[in-house]
Amino acid sequence: MALPRCGYVLDDLECRERGDHFCEPRALHAKAFFEEILVHTKGTWARKRFVLSAWQDTEIIAPIFGPVRWSEEFGCYVRVIRIVWIELARKQGKSEILAGIALYMLCADGEEQAEVYGAACDKDQARKVFDVAARMVQLSPVLSKRLVVKQHEKRIVDERTGSYYEVIAADAAGNLGHNPHCIVFDEVLTQKNGALWDSLRTAMGTRTQALMVAATTPGDDPSSWCGGMHDEMQRVADQPERAPHIHVFLRNTPPDADPWDETLWGYANPALGEFLSIQALRDEAVEARNDPSKENSFRQYRLAQWVRQSHRWMPMHLYEDCVGEPWLAPDYRRRELSGRVAWAGFDLAAKFDLVSWCLLVPDGHEVHALWRFWLPESGLAFLDKHNEGKFSRWAREGWLTVTEGDVVDYDRVYTDIETDARDFDIRASDADQWSMAPVIQEIEKRTGVWEIDAYNNTYQRMSPGMTELMALVKARRFRHHGNPVARFCFDAVEVRKAPYDPELIRPDKPERDKSGKRIDAVPSAAMAVSAWKRDPLPETKPTEPGRRIVVSSRRGRSA
Repeated sequence: MALPRCGYVLDDLECRERGDHFCEPRALHAKAFFEEILVHTKGTWARKRFVLSAWQDTEIIAPIFGPVRWSEEFGCYVRVIRIVWIELARKQGKSEILAGIALYMLCADGEEQAEVYGAACDKDQARKVFDVAARMVQLSPVLSKRLVVKQHEKRIVDERTGSYYEVIAADAAGNLGHNPHCIVFDEVLTQKNGALWDSLRTAMGTRTQALMVAATTPGDDPSSWCGGMHDEMQRVADQPERAPHIHVFLRNTPPDADPWDETLWGYANPALGEFLSIQALRDEAVEARNDPSKENSFRQYRLAQWVRQSHRWMPMHLYEDCVGEPWLAPDYRRRELSGRVAWAGFDLAAKFDLVSWCLLVPDGHEVHALWRFWLPESGLAFLDKHNEGKFSRWAREGWLTVTEGDVVDYDRVYTDIETDARDFDIRASDADQWSMAPVIQEIEKRTGVWEIDAYNNTYQRMSPGMTELMALVKARRFRHHGNPVARFCFDAVEVRKAPYDPELIRPDKPERDKSGKRIDAVPSAAMAVSAWKRDPLPETKPTEPGRRIVVSSRRGRSA
């Protein structure tokens, strides 16, 4: 079979009078190349004709290859579109579309010595599209006779026109000598900056109708270079006249949409029901609902939403299942558990933050969390302003102690901790090292009790307690008894993963901290859990009273 032909090169000068228009023969020519020449390469679709889905045809291929304008410079009609931005969820056939476009531009666009490049963050990423294209050539009776695949060199050659398609490294400085007719740019979100993009984009100027096609899923850093490109492409999508030479295909689920509403999934996943299984998305959604770290991935990769590196941590429907017996009053459960063995976590605060103290009291299968919160009055108005007066209400109800002045009155903190030291057998405590030394000294002077292990809130130190705290919640063993201040903190807390080890996490405040969100109940609870798991002593009173306070920066208990 010969390559499909049509009158897409319009040399008739009378056509000038038509002006910019949609050239149906060009659009049909590109469509015919896919459907008559190309075949699928993977799974149950392998070796079958590449029949474009309606959305692939009408929203990608036709809008790219159909619009033309008369060029006085070249004396012919040329494509209007020179840059294409495709952004949608994963597994929508982006690699196959990019591979098909690369092959079309290589041998069916009427360009002599066309240079087609596959670009990405590195050659391994760029090879993903190349390997699909190479397999398409091997499986196509037409293309396999015309094109030569040099797999070792990652190069496909059209000897008839002296054209080639090859993979290039993500080294902008080394790509300034190229003269591309087409660039297929895969997963733009992986680019650290715009150096490679700019290098290749500015190299296209000598070609009559060069084309750069970028496809990506959303990223997790809206402030990145790709995040900035997304914002610009959104503006172009809203106002096409802003950049008529750019075609934008964005399929991002609105950020305020219900992520669990199946009726909304099809927008970011146009292949849903065709070659993407809805059951697969349902399974992932179930996992994501129970694990906010997976929810972040579900939103990014399945709903095509831009997310942030920090992500919501606590599945609140699981947290609500751990309420236990709601307190009739803030001290009700404290009085009932008085006399038991306990472990503590202590999170200090800056000017407007809460100071949080958490006692962890094991009781058979259950583990009770008893918090105290203190707040300076200077911070009360600020937090009330952003939270509909909740903090004043919690202070009136006894869940929160507000002290006079611009900073927390630590005399009141010490007095309350002395009360807990009398009422509970506190075996050990972990604490935030921030400004901790004078506080420890005062606690030692007033109480002379348990060991305090003070440290910075690093990934290594916070991860064990956070992980075990989540395990307690998922096992329905954690009992918070409806403390509203604690719930407020757990609902707001995010976690950040260590860049060198994604298994390590630490609690993180929301980026929009000026919104009045606070998380202090979470690190204090995690530190109490850490102290308990590090030294789970038998739940009996010590026979000798001489307990002590030790400040340590080492992991584990200090001597």
